Amino acid sequence: MKINELVPWKWGKDGELMKHDWDLSLESMQREMNQLFDSFSRSMFDRELDRPGFSSLVGAIPKMDVSETHDEIEVTAELPGMEEKDIDVSLSKEVLTIRGEKKQEKEEKKKDFYRMERMYGSFHRSIPLPAEIDTEKVEAKFKNGVLTIKLPKTPEAKKEVKKIAVKTV
Repeated sequence: MKINELVPWKWGKDGELMKHDWDLSLESMQREMNQLFDSFSRSMFDRELDRPGFSSLVGAIPKMDVSETHDEIEVTAELPGMEEKDIDVSLSKEVLTIRGEKKQEKEEKKKDFYRMERMYGSFHRSIPLPAEIDTEKVEAKFKNGVLTIKLPKTPEAKKEVKKIAVKTV
């Protein structure tokens, strides 16, 4: 974006001062900001993925859903193509961490050529937990490429919830 696109006027063909079309300038700026943030997030999350083929193999960061009820927090992560042995789940006092490593070998033999490809990659994701968790009752299940972790809250964490009345002003 050019700096003159950000000012509220422009010079016309005859040297006259004209009002600038703000809608087009703001759309252009929005588009460039989106591209900037997209490229930043790609470069930040792909920093461990400097091996070719990894992003198509696993992906930089698995897609996750985190939901909370009065009794528990549930985390669901999509880990297609992975197996249970490739996944490590750990829980510290206030953070759930999911790590994974994918190793894939592909061998192709034909009459005129032989090809062997090896792809490796890893990811990790840490999720801060908003409540104290009963670590003895945590469950993690993995089925069809989806990891589901249920984190029950402690009785103290359940009591800490305070309802606040909303008043009309």
